[in-house]
Amino acid sequence: MSFRNEFERARDFLILHRADYSYAYEHFQWPQLDDFNWALDFFDPMAEGNKNTALLLVHADGTQEKYTFEELSERSNRVANFFIRHGVQKGDSIFLLIENDVALWEIMLAAMKVGAVIVPANPLLSQSEIKDRLDRERVKIIATTKRHTEKFSVAGSDIMPLVVDGEIPGWTTYGELYRESAYFEAPVKTKATDPLFRYFTSSSSVKPRIVEHSYAGFPVGHLSTMFWMGLRPGDVHLGINSPGWAMHDWNNFIAPWNAEATILILKHERFNAKLVLDALSEHKVTTFCAPPTVWRLLIHEDLSSYKGHLREALSTGENLSAEIISKVHKAWDVFVRDGYGQTEVATVIGIPPGETSSFGTLGKALPGFKVELLNSAGAPSDEGEIAINIENHPWGLATGLDAGTGYLRTGDVAYRDEDGNFTYEKRLDGVFKSSDYRISPNEIESVLKEFPSVREAVVIPSPDPIREVVPKAVVALVKGAEPTKEMALDIMNFVRTRLSPFKRVRRLEFMEIPKNTLGEVQRDELVAFEKKRRLENEKGPYEFWEEDAKIILPEAWAQELP
Repeated sequence: MSFRNEFERARDFLILHRADYSYAYEHFQWPQLDDFNWALDFFDPMAEGNKNTALLLVHADGTQEKYTFEELSERSNRVANFFIRHGVQKGDSIFLLIENDVALWEIMLAAMKVGAVIVPANPLLSQSEIKDRLDRERVKIIATTKRHTEKFSVAGSDIMPLVVDGEIPGWTTYGELYRESAYFEAPVKTKATDPLFRYFTSSSSVKPRIVEHSYAGFPVGHLSTMFWMGLRPGDVHLGINSPGWAMHDWNNFIAPWNAEATILILKHERFNAKLVLDALSEHKVTTFCAPPTVWRLLIHEDLSSYKGHLREALSTGENLSAEIISKVHKAWDVFVRDGYGQTEVATVIGIPPGETSSFGTLGKALPGFKVELLNSAGAPSDEGEIAINIENHPWGLATGLDAGTGYLRTGDVAYRDEDGNFTYEKRLDGVFKSSDYRISPNEIESVLKEFPSVREAVVIPSPDPIREVVPKAVVALVKGAEPTKEMALDIMNFVRTRLSPFKRVRRLEFMEIPKNTLGEVQRDELVAFEKKRRLENEKGPYEFWEEDAKIILPEAWAQELP
């Protein structure tokens, strides 16, 4: 193995010892970096003369696009030269709202090469959500596809609009970029601590907050993810998730290419379990990572009828059930391994490759990370808030986070067994995940309260057999308003026109909201009552669901991954 730099030393160590968790955890050391640029210092040297397939895009009709590492290095050079010629400088932001098109990977590589900041956005975002992001971010270039150009007001703006899949009046056509030189020389160096990614993520606040990762923090930090996945050179990796989120950028960009694996992308308008299973077999996928929602849909198919080549099956976002793990193992003789991370941190906990005794848990602390559980007094315990000890200065943590106590606290509560395995319990701030999308109750509640007939509203997770949970609104109406099915439909429609589809209220119940003697909402009481209701398969007399209202979703929303 080569040791061209400190990054590769760390990478090669984890690949070499991926089957020996104890040794890897005890001896792994983070690389000491000052200047670092993953695209220039690792990807380009690795890609030189490398004609192995780096990216394979498979369309719904079966047609394919293949790109080698060498080709993507050269193509991203041309894009980087275009950026420089049009005034993009180190620290400028490039806003990406692109489905799975080769331009997405080329632009991300090119942005790194010029020292820019990448601001990913999910194609499901509403126009108001996009505007909020652009208002809060100094953007130099917007890159998107034809179907989304109408969401942007670019006339008279200093922002360069770039359309990657055709021609739109007033927009720069992406094909023009390929006329640039294939030779690239970086105008400046990037510090390891310079900003690389900025994500907008749901939190306990009304508006999404910005999470920033550095040039070393994200790609170096996700060496832990590469280890957890068990990736190695020559693998064919399939990851199921939407662009615009951190998971897409480590699952379908950084972690597989850290290991020199082929990234397989299914360019399907909507998730289809049979097409995914066909792809796993046809393309001889060796590593597969998807959120629990996808696994729950897959096990409804006859898994044993699909010839598989999987060596590593992975899931992250929520706990997997024993039923899923058992059915997949019975059909394919492979265990689905859990992992834990956040937009703010890389994968810090996971069931290591080859582990067979940790199922039903999140797994163990991964190499490079010392993970503690802090009790209510802030002291290490066997049960409490998951916190990353920062004494060894790990990469993989977002910048600007409060770690004044020596710990980065995650807001998630877990307990640890005698074997060092962590088991997730709950969130501290009420934020929850639905189909692996992080949902902020406060954000949805803020929109609900804008509806004229709503006096108060509380959003809670409601158990669901496919999505794990879905957003449910508990609503108290103003005097004179009637708690009817029509009113519920009006409120649901109001919310879904203002927020992304995955944030929409899928269930709504009219009732007086329980409070304690201090006037504080008894949210835990509502959540517990809702769990009991779902276990008993009961609905309240003034409770309405999407399917009851027969809400017809716009075609664009049908793309949402379940």
